[in-house]
Amino acid sequence: MLGRFSPGCSGFFLPLVLFGIAPLCSAQQLSDAQTARERTLQTQSFAAEKLWLWQKRLSLQDWNISVEMTRSSDLKPKTLGNIHWDLDKKSAVIHVLDPADYHMPFRDMLKDMEFTVVHELIHLELSPVLSPLPRSDANRVDEEHAVNQMADALLKLDRGQ
Repeated sequence: MLGRFSPGCSGFFLPLVLFGIAPLCSAQQLSDAQTARERTLQTQSFAAEKLWLWQKRLSLQDWNISVEMTRSSDLKPKTLGNIHWDLDKKSAVIHVLDPADYHMPFRDMLKDMEFTVVHELIHLELSPVLSPLPRSDANRVDEEHAVNQMADALLKLDRGQ
């Protein structure tokens, strides 16, 4: 009986097996555009999951926050993301560097994306305090340093380091 299809399924089952396996076998033959799109969708899902987790941990559930993959040409130079918010509406959009613009191993890229999400959420948490203050290049550098330190500490705690 092994290796034999039942008569009722043979005409239907074999094409499903062949077509079901074919995409797995030809994954290397996918076009660069398809692969890039799949990586973007995968990382978008990862970033959304991390956003939900950290939004909850930082008690920002009353905010409507989304995360979007963004090409480097749409970000300021030497940045990996940003956040735009509306305090009155309690809504925000976090832009995270698109995987097409990363040049590091996939796992490291995901860790970096999570860092970006946490970093931007900390900016959001600090926004009611910092928004009314006068802004300068010097205090922006200080703010970035402090936010980086806090994000790093939170992620180290989360990862048991």
